[in-house]
Amino acid sequence: MDLGIQKVEVFDAGHFVRVEWEDRNKSCYPCVWLRDNCQCPHCFLRSARARRLLFEDLDVNIVVKEVALADRKKISITWPDEHTSEYEAEWLKKRCFSEEARAEMREDLFLPERQYWGSELQLPKMPFEEIISNDESAYKWLCTLKKVGIVLLTGAATTQGELIKLGNRIGFLRLTFYGPTWQVQDKADANNVAYTTGKLCFHTDYPVLQHPPGVQFLHCIKQTAAGGESEVVDGFHVANKLKKQNPQAYQILSSTAVDYTDVGVDYCDFAVQCKQRIIDVDSRGQAVRINYNNATRDTVFDIPVEKVRSFYKALKEFDDLLNSTEHKFTYKLKPGDIVTFDNWRVLHGRQSYQSGSEVTRHLEGAYADWDVVMSRLRILRKKVLKRD
Repeated sequence: MDLGIQKVEVFDAGHFVRVEWEDRNKSCYPCVWLRDNCQCPHCFLRSARARRLLFEDLDVNIVVKEVALADRKKISITWPDEHTSEYEAEWLKKRCFSEEARAEMREDLFLPERQYWGSELQLPKMPFEEIISNDESAYKWLCTLKKVGIVLLTGAATTQGELIKLGNRIGFLRLTFYGPTWQVQDKADANNVAYTTGKLCFHTDYPVLQHPPGVQFLHCIKQTAAGGESEVVDGFHVANKLKKQNPQAYQILSSTAVDYTDVGVDYCDFAVQCKQRIIDVDSRGQAVRINYNNATRDTVFDIPVEKVRSFYKALKEFDDLLNSTEHKFTYKLKPGDIVTFDNWRVLHGRQSYQSGSEVTRHLEGAYADWDVVMSRLRILRKKVLKRD
């Protein structure tokens, strides 16, 4: 990245600037982008790292009046209104528009690499106290969470409140209608199917919210002797399998808006409705979020009647793949364990257990948003890797 500039020139009637680097590679920059991103104090508020230049003041057809190579580490541009902008070589190189440079920047900003898994998953484990007290361990935890989608933290206290510590470690937890944290245990007149002793099929939490929580934490405080095993499945891996196996089913699940509902009283009273696609995809058709919760899928189904049966068939094929022994991983939480997982990717379930006269199984749960988690990851990476 520490390359000097060999040469700078204007082309395409002043609409582009071409930089030739010391290694003979070249980068092209549109002049409208350069003017938009002028780094001078008038155009850019350095203390906030934010643009001051108003878009209404930007001439989208702007051309360069003059460009100069101030030294091999900086270029200077004079615009038609005599405004002058300077751009450091390293700053320009990082923002090169080549496919390779853009891919490198995506990797640096968003860590898009995924490690898919099935029943062969080697569940990553890390000590809870190390995550709380050591930046390097916390960074490793969040990197693994982003890449694999699930990490088990061990050795937490068997009392409520450990998830508050975890939330403070990343920034803050996500408040929902079930509170900042919530207690998963058998309850009379349960307002959620999780608060029973029955089997829970594979699901993601809270698709009834327009922006479902990105990360979920479940802390085992008490565990039943028989039953209550946890199950997880990599929804992105299964979605990829479905796409290859039955492209039409994949298309139906990634295009059909499904109604979700949740009505009740907990942290406050609530009546939530939302429409979600079971498989949310990006512009390339790749799965970016699974929105599947059979318990809160509404009886209302706002699609033409002739499309209903084909939707059910597509969902059944996806559900069968989720439940295949080839894809699901089963484990049992021990008191003091905290499982942390990607709620947009990893579907989770629970095997049934026997109810008793007193609570035999108790988990405390909490959510965090990916924005908060990724923010902490980037800050920790800068500290741990000593990056500028």
